[in-house]
Amino acid sequence: MPTSQEATSNVETREYRIDRLDKKNLKDLALLHSEVYGTPVDENYFFRKYDTAYTALENVGYIAYNMEEKPVAYYGVIPCFIRYKDEVMLAAQSADTMTHPKHRYKGMFVDLSNKAFDLCRQLGIRLVFGFPNQNSYHGAVTKLGWKMTESMTCFIIPVKTLPLESAARKIRISGIYRQYARLVLRKRLLPSNGTSSSVIADGFAGVLRNEEYFAYKTYNPSRILRIDDAKIWISNRPGMLIGDMENVNETNFEVVISKLKGIARTLGIQQIQFHCSPGTTLHRLFSQEFETTPSYPELFQDFGSSVPPEKIKFTFADIDIF
Repeated sequence: MPTSQEATSNVETREYRIDRLDKKNLKDLALLHSEVYGTPVDENYFFRKYDTAYTALENVGYIAYNMEEKPVAYYGVIPCFIRYKDEVMLAAQSADTMTHPKHRYKGMFVDLSNKAFDLCRQLGIRLVFGFPNQNSYHGAVTKLGWKMTESMTCFIIPVKTLPLESAARKIRISGIYRQYARLVLRKRLLPSNGTSSSVIADGFAGVLRNEEYFAYKTYNPSRILRIDDAKIWISNRPGMLIGDMENVNETNFEVVISKLKGIARTLGIQQIQFHCSPGTTLHRLFSQEFETTPSYPELFQDFGSSVPPEKIKFTFADIDIF
């Protein structure tokens, strides 16, 4: 069997050239994304998403180009820190795996992943975690040796209301709807960019959220709602997607959820969604009230981590798409 380096060399020699991600070729991620998913992204989106200078590392990934100099595949990770008790460890999240439909089944996913993992080791990244979709889960586990600890759980809270938000998108009056939403939320919005980690508050290991992290995380717009003494981190995407909740416990959970549903009802949003790891306080509170559905598998590549992956928990806010 050839080594990962030999396999990559063969791919590069025959059909492709592989370059490390940098500020000059970051724009090619947007081109590849458009080809793979059929939806354009803002040209500066990936520049913001991969600007992880607060970790002292940036642009940890590789792009494959065909002989016509077009980007055809990408694999990379986003550096971050994991905190467990008094320890802070350099880690990274797997993100934005993409292969052009015309260039699949040629081994590039494995080759680019192996190159990225070698780079992680060189840079001192001691753990990589990821949340693969159904298309990449099998290859990640069987070909690359990812280890799964558990799956996150999805909670969906139905809200009886007129579908104002979805209707506004269909008839293309989203601008008017956004103005309406700002009026509804104006008294509850807080100026902060995120909430503290509920999983770390529970005593688990989790993604470290400090001011530098919050400043970085603004590549996807979100907002913080105040409900009494609680803070709710929600996405600006359609629907009401909860990223995490701060100061929510047994005594105020039902009140917080009731008021969230009231806000959603006024906004014409028909469901509230939240994802989190089992074993956490929020998982227990949501499980007592709402149906559970397995969602994102939690996978790990261990390069000498001092934190056992089984100790690490997540909420939706920790996933790169939030």
